[in-house]
Amino acid sequence: MDKIIIEGGYSLSGEVNISGSKNSALPILISTILTDERCIIKNVPELKDIETAVSLLAYMNKKVIRKKNVVEIISDTKKNIKYIAPYDLVKKMRASFLVAGPLLAKYGKAEVSLPGGCAIGVRPVDIHIEGFKKLGANVELRNGNVILSCKKLSGNNIILRYPSVGATENLIMASCLAKGKTIIKNSAREPEIVDLCNFLVSIGAKIVGAGTDSITIWGVDKLYGTEYTVIPDRIETGTYLIAGAITSGNIRIRNCIPKHLTSVITKLKRAGLKVICDTNSITLIGKKKIKPIDIVTEPYPGFPTDLQAQWMILMCIANGRSIIKESVFENRFMHVAELQRLGAKLHISDDTVIVEGNSKLIGAPVMVSDLRAGAALVLAGLVAKGKTIIHRVYHLDRGYENLEQKLRNLGAKIYRISD
Repeated sequence: MDKIIIEGGYSLSGEVNISGSKNSALPILISTILTDERCIIKNVPELKDIETAVSLLAYMNKKVIRKKNVVEIISDTKKNIKYIAPYDLVKKMRASFLVAGPLLAKYGKAEVSLPGGCAIGVRPVDIHIEGFKKLGANVELRNGNVILSCKKLSGNNIILRYPSVGATENLIMASCLAKGKTIIKNSAREPEIVDLCNFLVSIGAKIVGAGTDSITIWGVDKLYGTEYTVIPDRIETGTYLIAGAITSGNIRIRNCIPKHLTSVITKLKRAGLKVICDTNSITLIGKKKIKPIDIVTEPYPGFPTDLQAQWMILMCIANGRSIIKESVFENRFMHVAELQRLGAKLHISDDTVIVEGNSKLIGAPVMVSDLRAGAALVLAGLVAKGKTIIHRVYHLDRGYENLEQKLRNLGAKIYRISD
């Protein structure tokens, strides 16, 4: 297995380009199941999760051609679509469960293994299943698989008990070919939902309300081909913002959408950082003294749970005590023990971590438990004295394109080696 080694204590400076959004690209790629025509998706990041999605589509007999950041998908007319998503693929990535909606809508059947992915909480798929039932699907659970069937989905009013991003995406895709009108209330509002809906509209879907908590879809008989460009990754953007902040750096982040990170930028400014936003770039100017700022993770537009671990590193070096409350996932403090190995003063109480600032972090071997925890350990290594060795870095390869190279370009002393 590869590992990453970081020599801490170097201030970051320069420019970094943000890659396409992983959490947009995945549902967009999967939604091409809804059409037999050619779709060309641009600005797709080169990540392990994208490889898994491409492998899943290929397994299902979609013809996939991938050239760097461009993916071309078309149905293979010589082969019938497979409506089964096997455990070997689904276990690698929870987003694989998103094939259920488009398969059900287009082919009237789907068999999908219960998903795997990062170990950051239960994240059940019952909200998806409840929505499918509302649309008229028959649902059976058998041998760890969800088996779905219908003659034709029918539109309905669906009220999500929680604004689940995955359930919102799955139900939007299923509704695009359903008969009649579907209204999804208490829907997720994330920019990735808007991006998916914009893609679906570009292939002929009728959708209004994306980005609000009530999305309306009118089913159509057929969807078509298109060329589409994925939005920049807001979580990667936020990670580099925090990297600049913890190293007292001066960095310009290009090819991003600042308004997607309003909650994070507001917190950074309150912490004493200077943040300058342009149309598609953000400049962060660091300071030696960081003010302690409390956060509570919330669905968009609140503070993103995917930046909670990274924010914790910034608060470790802040001048005072802060409180971090995780309200989205029930098991997302697995990075705390590893940060404590580096000298962080952290105390867990249920869904809250109390951070004692002014920690003097010292490099040590640490182990990645999930994608965003891995990003936090990398950030900690940037400010820790001495050498930090990070194991299980394959988690990072799921969500950050060219992480080490981008950080080296900013002045970090970071490299990867193979055992």
